[in-house]
Amino acid sequence: MKQLFLWGMIAMFLISCNNEKPAAENADESTTTTTTTAATRMPAEIVAESKYIDMGKNAIAALSGGDIDGWMKDYADNAVYAWNNGDSIVGKPAITAYWKKRRTEVIDSITFHDAIFLPVRVNQPQSIEAPGVWLMSWYRVNAKYKSGNSMSQWIHTDMHFDANDKIDRVIMYLDRSVIRSAESGKK
Repeated sequence: MKQLFLWGMIAMFLISCNNEKPAAENADESTTTTTTTAATRMPAEIVAESKYIDMGKNAIAALSGGDIDGWMKDYADNAVYAWNNGDSIVGKPAITAYWKKRRTEVIDSITFHDAIFLPVRVNQPQSIEAPGVWLMSWYRVNAKYKSGNSMSQWIHTDMHFDANDKIDRVIMYLDRSVIRSAESGKK
Protein backbone atom coordinates (compact mmCIF):
# COMPACT_ATOMS: atom_id res chain seq x y z
CA MET A 1 0.00 0.00 0.00
CA LYS A 2 2.83 2.39 0.91
CA GLN A 3 4.62 1.77 -2.38
CA LEU A 4 1.40 2.20 -4.34
CA PHE A 5 0.78 5.54 -2.62
CA LEU A 6 4.36 6.71 -3.29
CA TRP A 7 4.26 5.73 -6.97
CA GLY A 8 0.88 7.44 -7.31
CA MET A 9 2.28 10.65 -5.81
CA ILE A 10 5.31 10.56 -8.11
CA ALA A 11 3.10 9.91 -11.16
CA MET A 12 0.80 12.83 -10.26
CA PHE A 13 3.86 15.07 -9.77
CA LEU A 14 5.32 14.14 -13.15
CA ILE A 15 1.99 14.51 -14.96
CA SER A 16 1.34 17.92 -13.38
CA CYS A 17 4.75 19.10 -14.59
CA ASN A 18 4.02 18.32 -18.26
CA ASN A 19 3.01 21.72 -19.66
CA GLU A 20 4.57 21.55 -23.13
CA LYS A 21 3.36 24.11 -25.67
CA PRO A 22 3.58 23.68 -29.45
CA ALA A 23 6.13 25.81 -31.31
CA ALA A 24 4.95 28.59 -33.62
CA GLU A 25 4.19 27.21 -37.08
CA ASN A 26 5.77 30.01 -39.15
CA ALA A 27 9.03 30.46 -37.21
CA ASP A 28 12.37 29.39 -38.68
CA GLU A 29 14.07 26.32 -37.17
CA SER A 30 16.59 28.16 -34.93
CA THR A 31 13.90 30.47 -33.52
CA THR A 32 11.58 27.53 -33.00
CA THR A 33 14.19 25.65 -30.97
CA THR A 34 14.92 28.66 -28.75
CA THR A 35 11.25 29.57 -28.34
CA THR A 36 10.23 25.97 -27.65
CA THR A 37 12.96 25.49 -25.04
CA ALA A 38 11.97 28.63 -23.15
CA ALA A 39 8.24 27.96 -23.50
CA THR A 40 8.43 24.30 -22.48
CA ARG A 41 10.57 24.68 -19.38
CA MET A 42 8.93 22.45 -16.86
CA PRO A 43 7.47 24.09 -13.74
CA ALA A 44 9.50 21.53 -11.77
CA GLU A 45 12.08 18.89 -12.60
CA ILE A 46 13.90 16.10 -10.83
CA VAL A 47 17.43 17.14 -9.81
CA ALA A 48 20.13 14.67 -10.79
CA GLU A 49 22.61 15.83 -8.14
CA SER A 50 22.98 13.17 -5.44
CA LYS A 51 24.44 15.67 -2.95
CA TYR A 52 20.92 16.59 -1.80
CA ILE A 53 20.07 12.93 -1.18
CA ASP A 54 23.34 12.54 0.73
CA MET A 55 22.49 15.60 2.81
CA GLY A 56 19.09 14.11 3.67
CA LYS A 57 20.57 10.74 4.60
CA ASN A 58 23.29 12.35 6.73
CA ALA A 59 20.72 14.52 8.50
CA ILE A 60 18.50 11.66 9.63
CA ALA A 61 21.56 9.61 10.64
CA ALA A 62 22.77 12.50 12.83
CA LEU A 63 19.32 13.01 14.39
CA SER A 64 19.00 9.28 15.04
CA GLY A 65 22.41 9.30 16.74
CA GLY A 66 21.51 12.29 18.93
CA ASP A 67 24.01 14.54 17.12
CA ILE A 68 21.87 17.68 16.88
CA ASP A 69 24.82 19.90 15.94
CA GLY A 70 25.64 17.51 13.07
CA TRP A 71 21.97 17.49 12.05
CA MET A 72 21.84 21.30 12.05
CA LYS A 73 25.11 21.88 10.15
CA ASP A 74 23.33 22.29 6.81
CA TYR A 75 20.73 24.77 8.11
CA ALA A 76 20.80 28.47 7.22
CA ASP A 77 20.80 30.95 10.10
CA ASN A 78 17.35 32.21 9.06
CA ALA A 79 15.80 28.75 8.61
CA VAL A 80 12.11 28.13 9.32
CA TYR A 81 10.99 24.70 10.57
CA ALA A 82 7.24 24.22 10.07
CA TRP A 83 4.74 21.45 10.65
CA ASN A 84 1.61 20.69 8.68
CA ASN A 85 -0.60 22.02 11.52
CA GLY A 86 0.83 25.54 11.13
CA ASP A 87 3.26 25.52 14.09
CA SER A 88 6.79 26.69 13.28
CA ILE A 89 10.16 27.61 14.74
CA VAL A 90 12.20 30.44 13.24
CA GLY A 91 16.00 30.69 13.24
CA LYS A 92 18.77 28.12 13.48
CA PRO A 93 19.44 28.77 17.20
CA ALA A 94 15.75 28.21 18.10
CA ILE A 95 15.47 25.07 15.95
CA THR A 96 18.69 23.71 17.50
CA ALA A 97 17.47 24.40 21.06
CA TYR A 98 14.10 22.76 20.34
CA TRP A 99 15.62 19.55 19.00
CA LYS A 100 18.36 19.35 21.66
CA LYS A 101 15.67 19.55 24.35
CA ARG A 102 13.50 16.92 22.62
CA ARG A 103 16.42 14.50 22.16
CA THR A 104 17.62 14.83 25.77
CA GLU A 105 14.34 15.30 27.70
CA VAL A 106 11.57 13.74 25.61
CA ILE A 107 12.91 11.18 23.10
CA ASP A 108 14.94 8.16 24.25
CA SER A 109 15.67 6.93 20.74
CA ILE A 110 14.57 7.61 17.19
CA THR A 111 15.23 5.63 14.02
CA PHE A 112 14.35 6.10 10.38
CA HIS A 113 13.52 3.23 8.01
CA ASP A 114 12.68 2.78 4.33
CA ALA A 115 13.77 6.33 3.47
CA ILE A 116 13.00 7.69 0.03
CA PHE A 117 14.53 10.97 -1.18
CA LEU A 118 13.54 12.94 -4.26
CA PRO A 119 15.36 16.22 -5.05
CA VAL A 120 13.26 18.54 -7.20
CA ARG A 121 13.99 21.94 -8.73
CA VAL A 122 10.98 24.26 -8.77
CA ASN A 123 11.34 26.58 -11.75
CA GLN A 124 7.87 28.12 -11.73
CA PRO A 125 6.05 27.96 -8.37
CA GLN A 126 2.50 26.65 -8.68
CA SER A 127 1.33 28.06 -5.34
CA ILE A 128 3.27 29.16 -2.25
CA GLU A 129 6.42 27.06 -2.69
CA ALA A 130 9.67 28.90 -3.28
CA PRO A 131 11.62 28.40 -6.49
CA GLY A 132 14.86 26.44 -6.23
CA VAL A 133 15.84 23.00 -4.98
CA TRP A 134 13.57 21.06 -2.64
CA LEU A 135 14.38 17.66 -1.16
CA MET A 136 11.20 15.67 -0.64
CA SER A 137 11.60 12.72 1.67
CA TRP A 138 9.45 9.96 3.07
CA TYR A 139 10.43 7.56 5.84
CA ARG A 140 9.04 5.45 8.64
CA VAL A 141 9.97 6.87 12.02
CA ASN A 142 10.14 4.75 15.15
CA ALA A 143 10.60 6.71 18.37
CA LYS A 144 10.79 5.59 21.97
CA TYR A 145 9.91 8.26 24.50
CA LYS A 146 10.98 8.88 28.10
CA SER A 147 7.37 8.03 29.02
CA GLY A 148 8.15 4.42 28.09
CA ASN A 149 5.81 4.48 25.09
CA SER A 150 6.77 4.14 21.46
CA MET A 151 5.47 5.68 18.26
CA SER A 152 5.77 4.56 14.66
CA GLN A 153 4.47 6.42 11.63
CA TRP A 154 5.31 7.47 8.08
CA ILE A 155 6.48 11.08 7.87
CA HIS A 156 6.91 13.26 4.80
CA THR A 157 9.42 16.11 4.98
CA ASP A 158 10.18 18.85 2.42
CA MET A 159 13.43 20.82 2.70
CA HIS A 160 14.22 23.90 0.62
CA PHE A 161 17.83 24.86 -0.10
CA ASP A 162 18.97 28.46 -0.50
CA ALA A 163 21.55 29.64 -3.06
CA ASN A 164 24.35 28.42 -0.74
CA ASP A 165 22.84 24.91 -0.43
CA LYS A 166 21.76 25.60 3.14
CA ILE A 167 18.34 24.46 4.34
CA ASP A 168 16.21 27.56 4.81
CA ARG A 169 12.76 25.95 5.05
CA VAL A 170 11.53 22.61 6.35
CA ILE A 171 7.93 21.47 6.23
CA MET A 172 7.16 18.25 8.11
CA TYR A 173 3.91 16.37 7.53
CA LEU A 174 3.04 13.99 10.36
CA ASP A 175 0.32 12.98 12.82
CA ARG A 176 1.06 14.94 16.00
CA SER A 177 -1.69 13.18 17.97
CA VAL A 178 0.27 9.91 17.79
CA ILE A 179 3.37 11.70 19.08
CA ARG A 180 1.51 13.51 21.90
CA SER A 181 -0.03 10.24 23.02
CA ALA A 182 3.35 8.48 23.15
CA GLU A 183 4.97 11.41 24.94
CA SER A 184 2.34 11.62 27.62
CA GLY A 185 2.16 7.91 28.31
CA LYS A 186 -1.59 7.83 27.52
CA LYS A 187 -2.91 5.51 24.89
